[in-house]
Amino acid sequence: MHPRQEPEKTSVQSDDVPPHGVSLSSLLPIFPLDLVLLPGANLPLHIFEPRYREMIADCLAKKQNFGVVRVEIHAEAKEQRVAEVGCTAQITSVTNKYEDGRLDIITRGVQRFEILRVDASRAFLQAEVLYLQDAPGSPAPEDMTKAIALHGEILTLAGVQPESSETIEEGLLSFHLASSLPVDLDFKQSLLTMNTENERIQALISFFETILPNLRRATHVRKKASGNGHAL
Repeated sequence: MHPRQEPEKTSVQSDDVPPHGVSLSSLLPIFPLDLVLLPGANLPLHIFEPRYREMIADCLAKKQNFGVVRVEIHAEAKEQRVAEVGCTAQITSVTNKYEDGRLDIITRGVQRFEILRVDASRAFLQAEVLYLQDAPGSPAPEDMTKAIALHGEILTLAGVQPESSETIEEGLLSFHLASSLPVDLDFKQSLLTMNTENERIQALISFFETILPNLRRATHVRKKASGNGHAL
């Protein structure tokens, strides 16, 4: 199962709105998935359930985005819940249309949001959401350089050529670095809830520094093992 005109927005003047809140939306279609979409990240989806085919058809007709939220499984309560913070997805292309109504689409993460109220009046979920923006402030250049270097080392150890970070939109560096690695979903979700790029960069540096020692050791062992044999 796998989802543009932006949802209609109304400016909020209330003092109760947090400083990172931008505006309230009209009902936003919601696609709960076992993943975390980050702003700027591409997400290919295969749409096959009738309710989500209806939702995507709606979004395409209205040129509207939809919201991707992580499904959180609570084993003790034996239930599934959707995360409170998600990311809107813009449909950038429809790559396949099947005779039975299924679709293959490519989407791109756009904007973080917080769910205020869920509406179940249609076959698919909708929600009133608060769109979020970062609080003022930027990370120190040396911290961004460090995060990029650590990320590059991880990719190199994995045998992947690091990409240039020069074209990344301001404020999206942390999301780019996280989305290009198979990062733990809990960590990705925590990044999505942070309201400053500095906080996200610091979290990434800490995360990278935690996992790198094991990656270095594994690479060393692998290289050493590959050098123990002799060609016939």
